[in-house]
Amino acid sequence: MIDYNLNPFIVIWEVTRACQLKCVHCRADAQTTPDPNELSHNEGIKLIDQIYEMDNPMLVFTGGDCMMREDLFELADYAVKKGMRVSMVPSATDNVTKEKMEKAKSVGLSRWGFSLDGPTPEIHDHFRGTPGSFKLTLEKIKYLNELEMPLQINTVISRYNYHHLEQMAELVKDLKAVMWYIFLLVPTGRGQLEDCLTSAEHEKVFLWLYELSKTAPYDIKTTAAQHYRRVVIQQKAKEHKIAKGEIHYEDSITTDAASLVDGLKRAPKGVNDGNGFIFVSHTGDVMPSGLLPLVVGNVRETSLKEIYREAPILKELRNPDLYKGKCGVCEFRNVCGGSRSRTYAITGDYLESEPFCVYIPEALRKKAQPSV
Repeated sequence: MIDYNLNPFIVIWEVTRACQLKCVHCRADAQTTPDPNELSHNEGIKLIDQIYEMDNPMLVFTGGDCMMREDLFELADYAVKKGMRVSMVPSATDNVTKEKMEKAKSVGLSRWGFSLDGPTPEIHDHFRGTPGSFKLTLEKIKYLNELEMPLQINTVISRYNYHHLEQMAELVKDLKAVMWYIFLLVPTGRGQLEDCLTSAEHEKVFLWLYELSKTAPYDIKTTAAQHYRRVVIQQKAKEHKIAKGEIHYEDSITTDAASLVDGLKRAPKGVNDGNGFIFVSHTGDVMPSGLLPLVVGNVRETSLKEIYREAPILKELRNPDLYKGKCGVCEFRNVCGGSRSRTYAITGDYLESEPFCVYIPEALRKKAQPSV
């Protein structure tokens, strides 16, 4: 079991902020050319060494468009040879060539992720702000399948595609993805609050995803949707006829009923912003996540290990007992905790309650009951 107070489960490194797309939700507000102040090659190697020393967590190269980083494959090769699990999520542009895909496979990347935000060109291209993006993405995925490299499809769920999820699920299946990585929109960067789903719609999506997870030929992983864990646990408990008293909510993965988390996949316990998850920007700034843009240090000045373990904001984020409002009294706060990034984006306080959760904790329900 990983102790998230000491080491993260996953590290995201934004290797560059340069990107040719103009996505309407872009948390990075990406630019067309690389920042001259981004981490150098030698600084990148040093960062990879620091990440490896933290019990070798998963490492993901992202951007912007990571393909616009000239030494990307040299960095990937160095990390893979150290024994690290490395993935990348480039934008589907002309920068993604067959030669680069072949190089990624020869280097030994564990997975390649492409973003696909709609089942039709009209939806996806609008979302990505670039005509022809849908067609180009499918072309790149087709070649990736020919190379037999594991494919991850990333989808941001928002007003733009909420009514097309069934079609998306079928498309992900047809494209032979091994994982559908779903992000629930956080209104930061270019993302807008009016494009977010309501609390009820979030719940409806989670229930639908849970049912889909039973039959889908791919894994389902969510980000900025921590309350999906609560939904999975509730549904599993109902199906297995497990009484509430048998579930120890203070445990990270409800050890009384390990089967309750079968549908959660991957991480051994719940990951949240700054809690098992850490983000390093293109200039070395460290943040709880790319969607929670609070700088807690810089790897040019302090080691990632020291920042992760000692930064006061990260320590607070790893203590669910500090959460406010209904999240603070919720019996699921240790396995869910709500999206700290969405909470911050909407309320300005990363410890406040998840704004888009319909669940009423038992403590508040009991408090609301009239005394006899």
